[in-house]
Amino acid sequence: MNLSVPRRAVAAAALTALALGGLTGTAGAESRAASALAAAPDIPLANVKQHLTDLQAIATANGGNRAHGRPGYKASIDFVKAKLDAAGYTTTIQQFSYNGTTGYNLIADWPGGDPNQVVMAGAHLDSVSSGAGINDNGSGSAAVLEAALAVARAGYQPSKHLRFGWWGAEELGLVGSKYYVNQLPTTERSKFAGYLNFDMIGSPNPGYFVYDDDPVIEKTFKDYFAGLGVPTEIETEGDGRSDHASFKNVGIPVGGLFTGASRVKTSAQVTKWGGTTTAFDRCYHSSCDTTSNINDTA
Repeated sequence: MNLSVPRRAVAAAALTALALGGLTGTAGAESRAASALAAAPDIPLANVKQHLTDLQAIATANGGNRAHGRPGYKASIDFVKAKLDAAGYTTTIQQFSYNGTTGYNLIADWPGGDPNQVVMAGAHLDSVSSGAGINDNGSGSAAVLEAALAVARAGYQPSKHLRFGWWGAEELGLVGSKYYVNQLPTTERSKFAGYLNFDMIGSPNPGYFVYDDDPVIEKTFKDYFAGLGVPTEIETEGDGRSDHASFKNVGIPVGGLFTGASRVKTSAQVTKWGGTTTAFDRCYHSSCDTTSNINDTA
């Protein structure tokens, strides 16, 4: 998550699949949330955590980070792409330049579905230069990856077209997602039914925040958490400061989840969610944002 520019982000890969299910079927808006809840798969936590372990190993082997312009970022892109290629996705690496350095986005399309009705889920894959970025944003990247792999395992064929994205240089100002959106002709932008963003969803002292954007997407997430007996709040820590803003700014419906960054959890939030009156993520943008910085329940 980049909190230095206008920004935004709860649970894990099952929620990505939940929202995708709610937005890709043929049910009307009123019944989407209920049908999505019934269809949400139980995606193994162990699979998501293995992806995080692999991203940590990539960072460790490449100077301790996965930042834009550093070898750890390109290795992260190659790692995710190989998983998706093996699962049957059509993948595209999109190159851009920032600060004189080449950056990369990864786009993965699942075959089938109405090409005039696109539902996309995404996460930024880059870290800051000071650490491995396992919560920010290995957590979102790994969850979206496992949701995509679950689609492939199930042979899921929704009525709408599914697309997934991993963005570069988010930490430098949403650079990769802005580039992607700016390259889309207006006719292509109009085909998006929604974009779902997952940036920091495994914070060690978590809250459960839902983006206050598209009402259908927001309701899908809120209803899901309500069904689990988990209260939610509207995400306010960095509204507009993650990659969904790039889509929202051109009129694409957006939504997403977030478990908190540097802001301190209040006493009322501790009563609601547990934890302590400390930062949601004390290792935010620090070298301690490693695999030990992830809350499994979140």
